[in-house]
Amino acid sequence: MMNEGYKSGFFSIVGCPNVGKSTLINRLVGQKIAIVTDRAQTTRNRITGILTRKNYQMIFLDTPGMTKPRNKLGSFMQKTAEEASKDTEAILFVVDALQGVRERDEAVMKIIKTERAPVIVLINKCDAASAVQMQEARDAVAAAGFDTVLAISAHTGENLDKLEALLCGYLTEGPQYYPEDMVTDQPERVICAEMIREKALELLREEIPHGIGVGIDKMQMRPDGKLTDVWATIYCERESHKGIIIGRGGKMLKRIGSEARKDIEWLLDVQVNLQLWIKVKEDWRNRQQMLNELGYRDD
Repeated sequence: MMNEGYKSGFFSIVGCPNVGKSTLINRLVGQKIAIVTDRAQTTRNRITGILTRKNYQMIFLDTPGMTKPRNKLGSFMQKTAEEASKDTEAILFVVDALQGVRERDEAVMKIIKTERAPVIVLINKCDAASAVQMQEARDAVAAAGFDTVLAISAHTGENLDKLEALLCGYLTEGPQYYPEDMVTDQPERVICAEMIREKALELLREEIPHGIGVGIDKMQMRPDGKLTDVWATIYCERESHKGIIIGRGGKMLKRIGSEARKDIEWLLDVQVNLQLWIKVKEDWRNRQQMLNELGYRDD
């Protein structure tokens, strides 16, 4: 759709793991489309968030946290993050004021400085960080050569109106790429799978969550339209992990399913019957076929 005077643009959101990128994109589009936990490396694929106003549309590319890859899945995540930074109107680089600008943040800054797109540094968690922490973060990004800096809180939404106004200056005349009521291009199956994985990440405080993948096997609404059946499989890498996910008497798996079902019902706006299975796939994060099946396609 092309209206005279209408503007649009693409913006990639990059940064190290667990700095608040997914919270930011959810806040920007006004709806939960990316999973959020306090565990690093929760986002694995590029998620598109869409913000539509009367005269413009902004498309945000939420990316996996940039870190040193340890397996094929990690390499896919790293490539996805780097590719999302190309051919965008601007790169939004998120740092965590509470954690400070660390070596890995500096490594990301070196990468994005080579891109042609301008960089806007977002110092997140200004609602929780002290004045000293905020200033130290500002000094660090200034020393790295970045001068467009904005303090924000993805959690409370503080200064996101200023961010939107700033981004308007980067938009160019162009089409409305997506319908005005669309907030993401992710299929419902993908979001449902991510919601299940989010609950597993939250509830399993062991080392195994990074080895968890979720696939939706089938989604089907019943003839009366009042209930949708969702069959999903949680993949883990070891037999011992399977027992932890199931829990004593099946309590952990039931809890994961119960918590995920609430979010899926909110997303689909219908009652959901969620059935979960567990399968062991050793070293699945290094098996390209499995990565493809779970949507991590290196196309």
